[in-house]
Amino acid sequence: MKKTSFFRDWYVLIPLVFSGMLFIGLLFLLLQKSEDTPEFVTQLEDMVGVFMGMAGFIAALLLAYIASVAFRKRNLRDKAQTEWKNLIQKVYDFREIISLLLRSKMWLPGLKEYIDEEFAGLTFFQVKEFYKGKSKLAIEFLQENHNYAGTENLYLELKSLLFTEVKQKKLPENIATPREFSLPLIEKWLEHKCGSGLWYYFGYKYGAYKDALDLEAVFERHQEKIMLLANSIDSDVFEDSSFNEVFLSKLGEYMNKNIYPELFQLQKQNQSKMPALSLQFYGIFIALTWIGILLPLITILLDLPTLLLCISYAFTASLLFFTSLTFFRFLTKNVSS
Repeated sequence: MKKTSFFRDWYVLIPLVFSGMLFIGLLFLLLQKSEDTPEFVTQLEDMVGVFMGMAGFIAALLLAYIASVAFRKRNLRDKAQTEWKNLIQKVYDFREIISLLLRSKMWLPGLKEYIDEEFAGLTFFQVKEFYKGKSKLAIEFLQENHNYAGTENLYLELKSLLFTEVKQKKLPENIATPREFSLPLIEKWLEHKCGSGLWYYFGYKYGAYKDALDLEAVFERHQEKIMLLANSIDSDVFEDSSFNEVFLSKLGEYMNKNIYPELFQLQKQNQSKMPALSLQFYGIFIALTWIGILLPLITILLDLPTLLLCISYAFTASLLFFTSLTFFRFLTKNVSS
C-alpha cells in the first residue's frame, strides 16, 4: 500500500489549516491592539520571558525525542552489524563454492563456450524477464534449440550469483568480494529465486539432468574445499553432508530461503535513514528555536519593531495549538512505523 505523506494526512491537514487561521487572527489582533493601546506594547515586552520559556520547553522535549530516536536507531544498527557481517561472510563462502562449480568439468562439453561466447552479455535476469522485451538476446536464446539438456539455465543462474551489480554482463577473471551487495541485486536474487536452481537440478529433477551434470568430474580437492566452505556457512546443517546431489540441493535451498532474505532485511535496515516523523519534529524544533526564542530575544535586545514580537507570539501560540491537536497522531504514526 502506498504510504501517505504526513502533511497530506487529513488528520493533520485540517489542524494545520486551523492553526494557520489562528496565526493570522492572533497577529491581526495583536497588531491592532498594540496600535490602539500604547500600554499593550509594554505588556507584550513583559511577556517575552513567558513565551520564550514555553517555546524553549517544547523545543527541549522535541530535541530529547529526536536524540532518543537517533540513539535507539544507532544501537539497533550496531546490534545488527555483527549479524550482517556473518551473513556477508556466508555469501562470500557460497560464491566461492559457485565459482568452483562453474570452473569445474561437470558441464556438458561446449556449454561454457556456447553461453560465454555465442551469447556473451546474456544474463539470467534477462532470460527470466524476457517478457518485458528489453533484451533481444534473451528472446533469441529462448527461441534457439539447445543441445545441453536444459543445463544452460543453471549455468546462467550460477553466474548471476557471482555478480556485484544488477546490470553486470560478464564475470571478471577474479571474482570480487565487495564490502556489501547492492539492495537491487539482492532483490533480483530473491525475485528470481537464485540458488534454488541447485535444488531443482540436483534435487527435484535430478533424474532428468544427472547425465548432463557430472559431479564426479569436479576435482576431489575442490570437493573437499566446497565441503569446508559449506560447513563454515552452517556447520549444524552441513556437518554430516557429503559432496553429492543431495548436498548441493540442500545448499541452494538453504541460501535461497534463509541467507538472502535475511541479508536483504538487515542491509535495508542498515541503509535506512532517520524516520520521517523525526524529521518533521526537527522542523518544528527549528521553527520554535528561531521564531519562538531567538526572534523575541533579538527584538527586545535591539529594540526592533513590535511587529516581530507579535509574529513570534502568534506563531508560538498557533504552533502549540497545532501540536495539541496532532500529538496523538504523531504518536500513532511513530508506533506503526
